[in-house]
Amino acid sequence: MIAETLTMSTPDGPFTIVAAEGAVLSAGWTAELDELTGQIHALLRPTGYTAVASLGSISDAVTAYYDGQASDIMQVPVLQKSGPFRAHAWEVLRTVSPGKPVSYTEYALLAGNPAAVRAAASACAFNAAALFVPCHRVVRTDGTLGGFRWGLAVKESLLAREANASCGDYDAGVDSCRSRYGNC
Repeated sequence: MIAETLTMSTPDGPFTIVAAEGAVLSAGWTAELDELTGQIHALLRPTGYTAVASLGSISDAVTAYYDGQASDIMQVPVLQKSGPFRAHAWEVLRTVSPGKPVSYTEYALLAGNPAAVRAAASACAFNAAALFVPCHRVVRTDGTLGGFRWGLAVKESLLAREANASCGDYDAGVDSCRSRYGNC
């Protein structure tokens, strides 16, 4: 299979998407394709890549996200492969509402195994489809950010953007609602 790639300019830096057959295989805040291709499961890895000017509804959803419509991103099909818990945990991540981040403990509970906090954190770490599977919406129990493959500045920006949108002030930037991510 040949995948299509697109790098978009966003307020958080270049955002590259790898997609095939209408589904996102990998995505992240980088202009370097090789930072994304290694995240794709071996059974899903394309045999080649071709750059395109648009990915249709996929790139439209990213534009809509940055225009304040965070829900559009969850309508985009994603194709990832892993074991049963991680695959389920990725689906659960797609149900976490923008502006309402959860802790790793809450995430494990939502995924059906409250004792699997480390496995839930691992699902975030191995998520290839950043933004489309919003691992940035998982924070530490004390409210601090935790980790993020694309950097804590991007995670903070995404959470603040979503908190501001849920507060009715999407354009306020990372300075408002930032301390509580979703509690204005």
